[in-house]
Amino acid sequence: MSSANETTTDSHPPARANGTFCPQTQRKFVLVAAILASALGFIDGSILAIAMPALRVDLGAGLAQAQWISNAYALTLSALILAGGAAGDRFGLRRAFVTGIALFIAASLACALAPDPAVLIAFRAIQGIGAAIMVPGSLAIIAKAYPKKERGRAIGIWAAASALTTALGPVLGGFVLSTFGNGVWRAIFAINLPLGLISIYLLLAKVPADKPTEKRSLDLGGAALATLAFGLLAYGLTAMNAEGAGLMSGPAIVAGVVLLFAFIFYELRRRDPMIDLGLFRIRAFAGANLATFFLYFALSANLFYLPMLLIAGWRLSEAEVGFIFLPLSASIALLSGPVGQWSDRIGPRFPIASGSMVVAIAFAGLALLTHFGIHDFWIGTFPLMALMGLGMAQVVSPLSTAVMTSVEDKDTGAASGINNAVSRVGGLIAVAAMGSLAAWVYARMTGNASGIPGFGEPPASGLAANLDAARVAASDSAFAAVAAITTLLCVFSSLTAWFTVPGQASPWPRQTNDSRD
Repeated sequence: MSSANETTTDSHPPARANGTFCPQTQRKFVLVAAILASALGFIDGSILAIAMPALRVDLGAGLAQAQWISNAYALTLSALILAGGAAGDRFGLRRAFVTGIALFIAASLACALAPDPAVLIAFRAIQGIGAAIMVPGSLAIIAKAYPKKERGRAIGIWAAASALTTALGPVLGGFVLSTFGNGVWRAIFAINLPLGLISIYLLLAKVPADKPTEKRSLDLGGAALATLAFGLLAYGLTAMNAEGAGLMSGPAIVAGVVLLFAFIFYELRRRDPMIDLGLFRIRAFAGANLATFFLYFALSANLFYLPMLLIAGWRLSEAEVGFIFLPLSASIALLSGPVGQWSDRIGPRFPIASGSMVVAIAFAGLALLTHFGIHDFWIGTFPLMALMGLGMAQVVSPLSTAVMTSVEDKDTGAASGINNAVSRVGGLIAVAAMGSLAAWVYARMTGNASGIPGFGEPPASGLAANLDAARVAASDSAFAAVAAITTLLCVFSSLTAWFTVPGQASPWPRQTNDSRD
């Protein structure tokens, strides 16, 4: 008797003939499942930043715990995403993808029921493991299910739907939080259950199993070393926080750096490493990834701490603050295509460098706005976030182009995975380091006066007017420091791209036989 996989393959010769595992009539189920799975991660990431002040009140979480609620997920996702992608090759994309979704939604349900910050942090880490398998599988299974001539359209639909969920998620989540109060943050995690179950049903009931493409071993040793190294670095940076265990900061950072070097040495000696470190000998590849780290460090820090300032500091509603994510998603969705064509014509150098500088100007505007205590959301903050969205839209597509074209065709998958991991590591370090900076500035401004809540923590009702004014001023100064540092990092990103990434030095055509330097 033939196995299910053999039966599927034999009964659908058009699928095999087109070089895919999936018949044409069933490809739409792959696309819907991938869109739903992508929505899980996008919705979680953006809405959680809006919900963080409410979550802190409901669970009694301090700033250091709030940082780890974000970073526990980012740590396991960034350290394991390359191994997660390799799992799809080794065990089959459908099997790995379903496993990742199942682990993600199980951990999400546990997060929704978490009684305290420690339990929430633990299950956020497990959620990140699921996402490390799920995130690379989402795009990979589309690429494997669709033949080349149809793949671009399918990926375009997936990208547009992902942008839509990213844009609308925080807006809808903000309205729900404003309407139903602090405890409703649990619904952010609970919504993952029906979405994930629908995705799993479609994959198991409507999509045939694919065959594994590679039998290479998973680099679990490298994944463990990366997790420990980045975890200790994040812990050490978070421990510098006024609320953290400051005495452990130095030893943790030193241990993290030592383990990072151990990870590099380990990867260099492996036959099938998780990260091909030899790619970093390519100047354009190394430069594009360094620019990515600086830029996504800055972006992650602002998107995590700005909602805290607006909701807890300025006392704006979650519904209003949810709109700050809209320009970023809308700009990327609308402009990535035209910008990509522009980058193809002149090379990625100018779009990345100029776009990073636009983001720097937007963050500098936020720093000035908060430094001078200008609390006007729609005239001040929102236009600056729209400007930031335009800058990021100018960078995203050319940055991918720079990474992919800097290596040989056989290495494009590895290059893309490394760049994805670099952007997430940048976010991990940003939340840890900038939280400690914000806490230090905040404590310095308030003098640790009793009765004043911590940075990003909503004040209790009845707080004296003078203490509330001190709290708001300290919150503004703390975020202004974060915005100023991230402005500088965006400038570094721009300069790095300018001096390392190929392309013309200006957006105007020049007379030459080669458009790339």
